[in-house]
Amino acid sequence: MKIKNVVVIGSGTMGSGIAAHLCNANVPVTLLDLKTEISEKARERIHKSRPPLLIDKSKINNIKVGNISDDFDVVKDADWIVEAVVERIDIKHQIYEKIFKARKDGAIVSSNTSSIPIKVLSEHLTDIEKKDFCITHFFNPVRYMGLLEIVKNENNDLNKINQLKEFCEVELGKGAIVCNDTPGFLGNRVGVYAMQVAMTEAFKMKLSVEEADAIFGRPMGIPKTGVFGLYDLIGIDLMADVLKSFIKELPETDEFHEVAKEIPLVKKLIETGYTGRKGKGGFYRMNKTGATKVMEAINLESGDYSPSKKIDVKSDKVDLQTLINRKDKYGEYAWSVLSKIIKYASSLVPGITKEFNDIDEAMRLGFNWAKGPFEMLEEIGVKNFFNRVDDFAGNSFLENLSKTKNEDFYGERQKYTNIETLGKVKKTASSLDGNDSAKIYRFNDYNIVEFTTKANALDYDSMDALKKATDKPLIIINESMQFSAGVNLTYTMQFADKKDFKSIEKFIKYFQETCKHLKYSKYPVVSAPSGLTLGGGFEVMVQSNFVASHTNIVVGLVETIVGLIPAGGGCKEMLARWLDTEEAKKDPNYASLKVFDIIGYGKTATSPVEAEPMKYLRPSDKKIMNRNSLLEVSKKILKDNKDFEPPKELEFKLPGKAVRGEMDKILDKLYNDKIILDHGVEVAKELAHVLSGGDTTIDKTLSEDDIFRLELDAFMKLIETQKTQDRIKHTLTTGKPLVN
Repeated sequence: MKIKNVVVIGSGTMGSGIAAHLCNANVPVTLLDLKTEISEKARERIHKSRPPLLIDKSKINNIKVGNISDDFDVVKDADWIVEAVVERIDIKHQIYEKIFKARKDGAIVSSNTSSIPIKVLSEHLTDIEKKDFCITHFFNPVRYMGLLEIVKNENNDLNKINQLKEFCEVELGKGAIVCNDTPGFLGNRVGVYAMQVAMTEAFKMKLSVEEADAIFGRPMGIPKTGVFGLYDLIGIDLMADVLKSFIKELPETDEFHEVAKEIPLVKKLIETGYTGRKGKGGFYRMNKTGATKVMEAINLESGDYSPSKKIDVKSDKVDLQTLINRKDKYGEYAWSVLSKIIKYASSLVPGITKEFNDIDEAMRLGFNWAKGPFEMLEEIGVKNFFNRVDDFAGNSFLENLSKTKNEDFYGERQKYTNIETLGKVKKTASSLDGNDSAKIYRFNDYNIVEFTTKANALDYDSMDALKKATDKPLIIINESMQFSAGVNLTYTMQFADKKDFKSIEKFIKYFQETCKHLKYSKYPVVSAPSGLTLGGGFEVMVQSNFVASHTNIVVGLVETIVGLIPAGGGCKEMLARWLDTEEAKKDPNYASLKVFDIIGYGKTATSPVEAEPMKYLRPSDKKIMNRNSLLEVSKKILKDNKDFEPPKELEFKLPGKAVRGEMDKILDKLYNDKIILDHGVEVAKELAHVLSGGDTTIDKTLSEDDIFRLELDAFMKLIETQKTQDRIKHTLTTGKPLVN
């Protein structure tokens, strides 16, 4: 059965998210709730959502709405009915009775529950109905989280499960992992356990919340929220309910019980309304004293709050061996947490899944971990692990591995999908090259460059790798969440603080040289961006010959926000794209003014649909729903362009002073309306100088190198100002822009 029509019942956060994502995939969907007004309001929330749940907001009315009393007939035409109502079994049973009376033969029915087993959900269903019933556990927000757990049991029609998996993978772009019916399924079972271990060990070792979060975060390849920050984000009271559910469902022999015991401080926080970010605060709180806001952290022993301290663990990269071998409390904590996570995850094989690496992928896709538990074990080293661990009786996975001590136990990654993913091919590379900032994977007929820095920020080494890898057709692609957040500003500020502006100028020149080299390389260059593709990351992408973009891209030139202008060719390429329009052919000022507006405001697009009108992406650029498919599509682009010839260098005719008068009028109004302040005007004037072509006139021809020089001069003038440096430092410290 092909899935051509879907009904979602329940328009809360998850139901709305599922309906929105079906709309993204151009699948006809109807969203039902108790009253039509409720589902209509849900549709309004979808339309207004930030970050946006829809790739294309103009398609909002493709989500039909209705109520379960008057409009339930739509179920008769549905190929898939998704239940996403409140987590009350009596209500779910009532809905299922109604669905199965109305559905057509063979239609799939699923629940989005995160905690209730199939055996409980389906206890009133007939044997025939049970064949078509499963759990489809989407992660929130549905558009952005890659993981979908399809939970089955012995009653299911496996052909039907596989059909659903294929649909969710191909059409919805999900990492669809099939697992058995056990509490918490894959992701939450391991993820919640990991959180609890990190918390209980922090209490046991008397670490502060800041220390625990600093270790159980980026150094482990885990999102920077850490454990206590994540507890606050989810809701401390909600986590308490989750733990109760696990305790109820799991056998007493399960190691989860050891880390799920009630903690008096947690109980007190809930009782006093400190339930996390949604309440008065939690393990962290924002304390307002007059006009001043101070982030405070709780003392785990006393329960008192004090100003939060930044903990420098001197580890920007995921290096587990170094981390666990530290001769301090941080190393002890890291080892204790990691070893317990590995032991627990491995104890679930084969009970939950026969493929241990499914657990790794669930943690990657559902919790944004850089490495899953078994990849952690692989990095630590099997012999090293067993030299320190000997209590694994009853854990068949570890018992078998302890006998073989096979360091190459991992094998193929991402077995859950047939797609040729980056994760799979990396291990098959004929050789590995590169440096600390970027890896070069070499194959017979092409190369791959993967950035490896924090947020994939670009530096000298990144540029070196890109230039070195153009000896063959090249694909620039990453497994991490971001393509690149831009040039490494921390690195830049180290020179600025020393007044070493010559070194900054040298780097920007090298960046320009590298981007030009990519564009005019003998062999084609494909960029395959996903996530943040900003500033310098955008400039790498836009000067590649071809682009295969994930639909969840966030793309733009945002340099003005930190008091700079794009200087790696971003101004140049945006001018070229807007000059190549019918409007620009009629009006010589048109292109400069359009780009001035886009770059001046630091506008970003959150999807290819938003990116195209701004010309961040071209209509010819490939747009892909499934992130796993980026490599396959990129390879096909290379295959289809074997006769590639580098493009001809661009030439520019720009109006110079003739357009700057219009730009000055725009700036005067913005300044008078206090939308921008003194330094904002200074930044914008430098941008205007570049986009107008400097001291040119419309009858003169400028080369790409001329525009590069204008970009460089403007960049250097701004980076030497104290106010730009203040903006950069403020953004690096707070993550927020400074208006000065």
